[in-house]
Amino acid sequence: MFKKVLIAEDADFMSSGIKVALKDIQIPIVEYAQYCDEAFLKLKKACLDNEPFDLLVSDLSFKDNINPQRLQSGEELIAEAKKLQPTLKTVVFSVEDKPYRIKQLCNELEVDAYVWKSNHGQKELKKAVQLAYNNEFFITPQLAHALRDKEAFEVTDYDVFLLQHLAEGLDQKEISEELKNNKIKPSSISSVEKRLKLLKESFNANNLTQLIAITKDFGLI
Repeated sequence: MFKKVLIAEDADFMSSGIKVALKDIQIPIVEYAQYCDEAFLKLKKACLDNEPFDLLVSDLSFKDNINPQRLQSGEELIAEAKKLQPTLKTVVFSVEDKPYRIKQLCNELEVDAYVWKSNHGQKELKKAVQLAYNNEFFITPQLAHALRDKEAFEVTDYDVFLLQHLAEGLDQKEISEELKNNKIKPSSISSVEKRLKLLKESFNANNLTQLIAITKDFGLI
């Protein structure tokens, strides 16, 4: 089993629960960082001391700090940590449940596990850590569909076109006309409606306004 694990989590009560879960599976050294910059410095110092961490367990979002932070999110922390220590195992422990976001994190960051903070989160975290040690991937079962359903979560140039014009204030009929003007198919109003509906489902958006906000946050538009 892993000998040395670092937790990056800003909520004290949550980090305490994670520590208990890791101690339950006989991990002797469990350290904690409240912010991403602090976590990265701990990782760097451990490498310099030739006593590197085996595993990083990180949340994705962190509350604002009065001191400016270079690394603003768990995603940035994991990316930098892997550059520093390519062999470092990484587990995401987050409330984030948007399918597109999960797929992006798993595919681009190549994390070893994605655990959803839920009623069974700590139990699943223990399982995820044990599987990561054995070089096996884990994702919370309720979120596994995010990695299986390709059609729903592949954002295409066509989708970006729809989203950009939607963000500019065009309605679906006007977007249909723009598609026709640019000789982009499918261009019918029904096709636009169906694709926007699929995008709303993929991003867990309740309406088109929320869809625009979410995709802007992802940097898609």
